[in-house]
Amino acid sequence: MSLPRQLREKSDFDQLPDDVPVSANIADIEEKKGFTNYYMFVIEVKIKSGGRYLIFRRYREFYALHTKLEERYGGESKNSAFTCTLPVLPGKVYVGAKREIAENRIPILNIYMKNLLCLPVWVLMDEEVRLFFYHSNFDSEQVPRRLRRLRPRTRRVKSISSQLPVLDRVAAPRAEALFDFSGTSKLELSFKKGDLIYLLSRVNKDWLEGTVNDATGIFPSAFVKIIKDLPQQEDTVNKIRCYYYDETVSTIRDISVEENLSSIPLFKDLMELIKQEFDQHDIVLNYRDLDGDLIRLLSDQDVELMVSQSRKRSSEKHFFPWKLHITHKDDFSVYSTSPGIGDTQTVRAT
Repeated sequence: MSLPRQLREKSDFDQLPDDVPVSANIADIEEKKGFTNYYMFVIEVKIKSGGRYLIFRRYREFYALHTKLEERYGGESKNSAFTCTLPVLPGKVYVGAKREIAENRIPILNIYMKNLLCLPVWVLMDEEVRLFFYHSNFDSEQVPRRLRRLRPRTRRVKSISSQLPVLDRVAAPRAEALFDFSGTSKLELSFKKGDLIYLLSRVNKDWLEGTVNDATGIFPSAFVKIIKDLPQQEDTVNKIRCYYYDETVSTIRDISVEENLSSIPLFKDLMELIKQEFDQHDIVLNYRDLDGDLIRLLSDQDVELMVSQSRKRSSEKHFFPWKLHITHKDDFSVYSTSPGIGDTQTVRAT
């Protein structure tokens, strides 16, 4: 049986067309009302060429896709010469509030899509997979509301819109609004479809800062079409390098933070940051000590020890010298020593 693997080999990646999806993340859920009310998942898809777009899918579409893939490529399939270990899809839920069910499915479906897009090339090129992630006419007609899960956690808006009239408006970075957007706080910029927005800065890959109608604020980049982009600037945001492990795939993610590279975070703040970034709650944080062993973080004292040890290592520019390794709570196989019953200190022993 073939095992799933990431698209790491250059030859595999090169043979894919530019419009094949390489990552997908749920940006929000939206309630649709009709004869019955239901929720759709708003999914931001990134394709090989670097482009991004939004698709709108119900849970039953996830379920239908998974059922067809099981028939074709599952371990018991007799319909194909190729088989692989498919990611696990959460089962149907028949009891409970619809919104709560949809919210609880978000982190699990994010993991499902991530693992699905890490399967061999012949699965990614499957017609059902291509259709699921395809940006259809239906998707184009939808008007996203908030994309709350792509919103940056904090942002101080600069009041510099008064500087704009002195700029050369033809040369100024700007974008055209594709949809109406109503800001949910004073930080966010509200605008109407067709408005010309002058760009001030890029907050992150998903949010921009701009000014329109004498107002300044941030807004999701998926709501606008860039006419003239902002100039490329050196990245001055500091980052934490994170390694995430599960049964089928390991991923690397760099998390941007505003803290100084010499700062020492509190354990609870670090844990909350990682839970938000990875949409996971049954995880623990680890680091590698000077001997290369994986050590679990359990307190502020552990974090301080990690930081002090990391100062003996070199680091990339704008990266904290310490790195985090994220594993599941019950996975003790990643450690050099398994804990005894009731012995939590064994996990931390160097």
